[in-house]
Amino acid sequence: MYRRVAIVTDSTACLPAQLTDQLGIEVVQIQVRIGDHTDDESRIPVPDLVSAMRANVPVATIPPDPGAFFWTYNELAAQGVRSIVSVHVSGRQSATVEAARTAAAQVRVPVHVVDTHTCGMSIGYAVQAAAKVAEAGCNVEKVLATAQRRFDRSTELIYVDTLEYLRRGGRIGAAAALVGGVLSMKPLLTMADGQITPLDKVIGADRALNRMLDIAIKRAGTDTVDVAVEHFDAPEKAQRLLRKLRTGVPNVRQFMLTQVSSAIGAHVGPGALGITVSPV
Repeated sequence: MYRRVAIVTDSTACLPAQLTDQLGIEVVQIQVRIGDHTDDESRIPVPDLVSAMRANVPVATIPPDPGAFFWTYNELAAQGVRSIVSVHVSGRQSATVEAARTAAAQVRVPVHVVDTHTCGMSIGYAVQAAAKVAEAGCNVEKVLATAQRRFDRSTELIYVDTLEYLRRGGRIGAAAALVGGVLSMKPLLTMADGQITPLDKVIGADRALNRMLDIAIKRAGTDTVDVAVEHFDAPEKAQRLLRKLRTGVPNVRQFMLTQVSSAIGAHVGPGALGITVSPV
């Protein structure tokens, strides 16, 4: 189907491949390096990454090369799209958005590169909404406004078993003040102003997850929302959170359970969980 506006994002949006294929969303891959091996994160098996992290093998993430964006944009231009909206992870967490801007300056169609100042399914739901508006034939201004409204209003709640992986990757931001606390103290984090920020501290994992659940339910209120539960190597806990959210949030249009991208997992560490609340 001919599209006036095409949507591009990066792999931290955590959208299932089946959904991006269905909506025609182009996904540019962030790379993950384990020891001396580097590949697109979609080709890094999660069990391999988890094993490496637990064994203290050096792990790092690498933003896409501008060339990856350049060829993606050019292919879309060749298909006849008039504009491209390219929606990406916070520039304070990754140089991905800068790579996109570098490529955008070199293609013949207008490319609107958007720094969402967030991550995960807060991007995913914004991209999904923008793609549906684009599919309906709306102009680029409407597509941009739709994406902006969704990620601006979304809440990203994050639980990590330890802050060590965020510290190693340099993504800890304002949460650095929590390092070195009592071992049983579990931090709850959020995204604010484009970086990871402390939200609360709770003693014990179960209490921390219950607190995150309470915050998510409160943030959802009675609005119509999309809700996602994200995890990295913690499927059973994620399922339990999802079941509780199904009973606690009254007006949910879409629930999604997803494992975060390996690029996010490399920073939050095994056992991490997240809840995205995205008002429709």
